[in-house]
Amino acid sequence: MLFLATCSNTTLMPILRLLRKGVIPIIQVGIIAVLVVLLIIDFGKAVMAGKEDEIKAAQKLAIKRVIYALVVFLVPWIVNVAIGLLANTTGANDDPSGSASNAYQCWVDASK
Repeated sequence: MLFLATCSNTTLMPILRLLRKGVIPIIQVGIIAVLVVLLIIDFGKAVMAGKEDEIKAAQKLAIKRVIYALVVFLVPWIVNVAIGLLANTTGANDDPSGSASNAYQCWVDASK
């Protein structure tokens, strides 16, 4: 937990930068690509079968997959907002060391 007290840890910043600028965007783009491929395959099978029941089942599956992809895609944004709100609270008694705001500042600085 020492890295939370200060942002001067030189071994932590490249890891945070890699996570913030490399891993998370790759996962987000990969989720969209996989979603599109799976939707094309599912709808292609349903249309080729020509049955109304299979098309409706493919539509239901597509809606579920789009919702799951949105959740996975938006998780980093939701986490950033939540941590930012927690770091900006003025509860001095809750975090007298200021480590929450320091940790958030390290996360924000890693993207620069």
